[in-house]
Amino acid sequence: MATLVLASQSPARLATLRAAGVDPTVIVSGVDEDQLTGLPPAELALRLAELKCAAVAGRDDLPADAVVLGCDSVLSLDGQALGKPGTAAQATRRWTQMSGRSGVLVTGHALHDVATGATLSRTAATTVHFAEVDEAEIAAYVATGEPLHVAGAFTVDGLGGAFVRGIEGDHHNVVGVSLPLLRLLLADLGHSWPSFWR
Repeated sequence: MATLVLASQSPARLATLRAAGVDPTVIVSGVDEDQLTGLPPAELALRLAELKCAAVAGRDDLPADAVVLGCDSVLSLDGQALGKPGTAAQATRRWTQMSGRSGVLVTGHALHDVATGATLSRTAATTVHFAEVDEAEIAAYVATGEPLHVAGAFTVDGLGGAFVRGIEGDHHNVVGVSLPLLRLLLADLGHSWPSFWR
């Protein structure tokens, strides 16, 4: 059985995998997400996922049977890639822009099989419909700090869930990792999804 290594510090990704029966080893990539600019949303998500995967796959302390997973999510709104806002002012601007509208959450997935040297990468996209939120709700949400450090300035599995009126596509992808896509990518590398269950 191979060992899944998650090249991400995202607690939501880790929780999603654990809820699906997989206990990955977590090794944070340390990749600077601001190094790539000006790319379309899907390409940005994919390139960052590949960089994170490569940063961890290049280490010499990995198990010989490791399969490294790098992920990165961005929200596409009006064709613009929106990552983590970082500041309260930016998060407030984002929510004023997103209120009552729809965006596409794109997550890049990159896998590297240490035993074979094979690497695969693909994106998953999920349409997110945002509720109409007023200034007081935006201010209260931003004050919690939650939207500052997540792609698109929202969570669907946390405090932001009440401000998402619906999604079209894979719910897990919005949280940060598409389980159906991950299963297919692992199969393409010769691994059975149930073999990763604890």
